[in-house]
Amino acid sequence: MPIRSAQPRDIPVITRIYADAVKHGTASFEIEAPDEAEMARRYTTLCDGNFPFIVADVDGAVMGYAYAAPYRARPAYRFTVEDSIYIDPTAQRRGIGRALLARLLAEAEAADFRQMIAVIGDSANTPSIALHAALGFRMVGTFEAVGYKFDRWIDSVLMQKPLGKGASAAPP
Repeated sequence: MPIRSAQPRDIPVITRIYADAVKHGTASFEIEAPDEAEMARRYTTLCDGNFPFIVADVDGAVMGYAYAAPYRARPAYRFTVEDSIYIDPTAQRRGIGRALLARLLAEAEAADFRQMIAVIGDSANTPSIALHAALGFRMVGTFEAVGYKFDRWIDSVLMQKPLGKGASAAPP
């Protein structure tokens, strides 16, 4: 499956995929889907910061995307990233998420990041939890009932994977 760097021309489909996740799912705790201008701003911010932002291009159509973003803004966190993966609803359960996450891990490691954190919306999101576990993430905890969406409380599941030398050596 071709995975490539996201381009500005991908913003409309990225916006559409994310809007569906916001409107119908609990992976994102946003309530209102951002418009194309906001998604373009987010994309530019990540690219300007040299964070990986990739898409799965299936037969010429973007069917999913993933990116690594700063885990937190303070400087001590600069070697830790948080992953996000979103798949077109018509293309789920076909291995696209796995291909995207595998590539994202490789790109984040090549960029000298040392830890990747998954903040998974909803402890009932077993496909995302299983995907992360299959690619070497370990469960580190659950924040219970920290989000409220669709008239119910939602957990955040935290998973973590060391990249490269992880914490065994000082960063470059």
